Amino acid sequence: MADLKSQEVTQTLDVLGRVCPYPLVLTKKTIEKASGGTLLKVLCDAPASAEDTIPKYCEKKGLEFELVKLEDKGYWEIYIKKA
Repeated sequence: MADLKSQEVTQTLDVLGRVCPYPLVLTKKTIEKASGGTLLKVLCDAPASAEDTIPKYCEKKGLEFELVKLEDKGYWEIYIKKA
């Protein structure tokens, strides 16, 4: 599996301050509209979304993803690759 965070991000989605289910809903909408080859970086500070619902969605859809928790900033970066 590639190291997604070291690749060039083609789109960024900022859902900081949003609570469930909005981070997942906005991520779904964005990835569905994205073209193949898109690398989406999602900025998320909702633990349930970052650690549970978004990764589960990616696994269900067969999307490659990488979760990076930035302890010092208090949020996650979620990299999602659309094939």
